[in-house]
Amino acid sequence: MRIKYIKYSAFLLILIAACSCNRNQSKTNEPTVFKGLYSFGPEIKSFKDCDSGREFWVADSSAQLELQYSQLNFEKPYEPVYVEVEGIKSKSGKEGMGSEYDSTLVVKKVIKITKEIPQDICN
Repeated sequence: MRIKYIKYSAFLLILIAACSCNRNQSKTNEPTVFKGLYSFGPEIKSFKDCDSGREFWVADSSAQLELQYSQLNFEKPYEPVYVEVEGIKSKSGKEGMGSEYDSTLVVKKVIKITKEIPQDICN
């Protein structure tokens, strides 16, 4: 009887731990809205978050951010624009162009992109 109780308790603990892990994992994979400044050029794809001031490397899985940026017709690269995007933060790789940044913002959807940088949101 005692062994049965211990096995049942161990099974419940494992089940609870497995459910907790899955719940936390799905939250981190859900896109979040980010507001900030995006700069794009031959060697830089960066995003500066208006709320935290942190900078991220950008991976554009939407295939829309770079396209819409280029359609703004800047004379020079690297001009910052204000963007609102849905995306997911992930750890940057150790090699490659984004390796200089701690994190990468993987853009899933472009909500807004404009040359006008709102002073009340992003200084």
